Amino acid sequence: PGGSVFQNHRIIRASGCIQCGLAAGRSYSGGGAYPSVSLTCPLPGVPKAVFAAAESRERFETRVTVLENGLRVASQNKFGQFCTVGILVNSGSRHEAKYLSGISHFLEKLAFSSTAQFGSKDEILLTLEKHGGICDCQASRDTIMYAVSADARGLDTVVNLLADVTLQPRLSDEEIEMTRMAIRFELEDLNMRPDPEPLLTEMIHAAAFRDNTVGLNRFCPVENTDKIDRDVLHSYLSSYYTPDRMVLAGVGIEHEHLVECARKYLLGVQPVWGSGQGRAVDRSVAQYTGGIIKVEKDMSDVSLGPTPIPELTHIMIGLESCSFLEDDFIPFAVLNMMMGGGGSFSAGGPGKGMFTRLYLNVLNRHHWMYNATSYHHSYEDTGLLCIHASADPKQVREMVEIITREFILMAGAVGEVELERAKTQLKSMLMMNLESRPVIFEDVGRQVLATNTRKLPHELCALISQVKPTDIKRVVTKMLHKKPAVAALGDLTDLPTYEHIQAALSSKDGRLPRLYRLFR
Repeated sequence: PGGSVFQNHRIIRASGCIQCGLAAGRSYSGGGAYPSVSLTCPLPGVPKAVFAAAESRERFETRVTVLENGLRVASQNKFGQFCTVGILVNSGSRHEAKYLSGISHFLEKLAFSSTAQFGSKDEILLTLEKHGGICDCQASRDTIMYAVSADARGLDTVVNLLADVTLQPRLSDEEIEMTRMAIRFELEDLNMRPDPEPLLTEMIHAAAFRDNTVGLNRFCPVENTDKIDRDVLHSYLSSYYTPDRMVLAGVGIEHEHLVECARKYLLGVQPVWGSGQGRAVDRSVAQYTGGIIKVEKDMSDVSLGPTPIPELTHIMIGLESCSFLEDDFIPFAVLNMMMGGGGSFSAGGPGKGMFTRLYLNVLNRHHWMYNATSYHHSYEDTGLLCIHASADPKQVREMVEIITREFILMAGAVGEVELERAKTQLKSMLMMNLESRPVIFEDVGRQVLATNTRKLPHELCALISQVKPTDIKRVVTKMLHKKPAVAALGDLTDLPTYEHIQAALSSKDGRLPRLYRLFR
């Protein structure tokens, strides 16, 4: 009496109907009979239970609102104290054909410097610190992204700051000079790094899309660092930093609150460069040309020390794939995962990617290969699937043949097991990456910028699951009809000619034409 009927007693199982109460035939270990209590009625003295209900699906979908000036506001709900909010601009190195190359690189470095409201970068950082915030700007070939992660309660301050940084930068002479120094240092560092992957990526794009759109240089050429000034930047900004080319994206905040802040700080704002129209926006569609770019370079002293990296020659061979807006984008993503690859030393522990083709067919069979990795770059109007390989300069010819053979083998039989593994790995990678709030933010922003909507992870997983071996064969066959793009860096004495590489990719077995020499 006065307590739970089960208190301080050991329950003994017995037969009986639970629905109608704890029935006859069941008793406490002390011998007393269970009281007859119906479990369908509320128990006296026990608070009424509140049951969790499944949220409606709308809470997890990306919501998009278009303001009167054309600015899109997109948000994704995610529970937690912090939010990530930012502005993405449809602007990048691909739009610099009519301007000096390197403007996007300058804008990336100048981001979050002094503005109309904030006297210096330190002032901006102190303002963010009050909300536990951090900021970052990244420029790619087709997008510039200004982002802030901070406490969700500081959303008003964050959107105000982002609007000021994007539309009201001071671009003082001192800041521009500091940026010039930072860019010169970065370019020097780029050429001295032991890992040449960023340099090779630049070269393969320049070879594949010669002098147009995504083939334009992402980094500022040294000769342009002194030519870019405030007037040049304002001229570019007036053309590309317009509301219809922007998305304000947020993750971890209420959509209505974000729209309210956007109306307050981004509607009817006069940018510092004025409202006069700049030059016409470059709407060029990427033209794939194929070709080769070679840079002879002494790589023998790249990394000196107790365990120096051996001298290597780096080759990247690529072929045009497709835009991320096309249906074939998913089969290409699966194919890239199936090729996989990596370095000859795996820092991820046993089994990390070891069952991909570039490990099984290349790195495991040819011990002298230091690296074989597949990459897939995709844009709104084109794409590039490439394989990067590195080895001793004396084995360059053999290395190139191994890679061309792998391209030809892509169009052959696709095993059910390897395809399922690649699909599972791609889905796993997608879901793991989307656990991170900044990654969700970038995904929301980029998708809405390109398509005005967002495909949710479960939709993408369903599309990945539908990929069949015939899809892989179809996209590869189409890809192999294009001219290759080749980037080569290092000692290129034994590099086969571009014509020979092209012939190998047009052959049945991927072999290079035989060389017959009287004297070697």
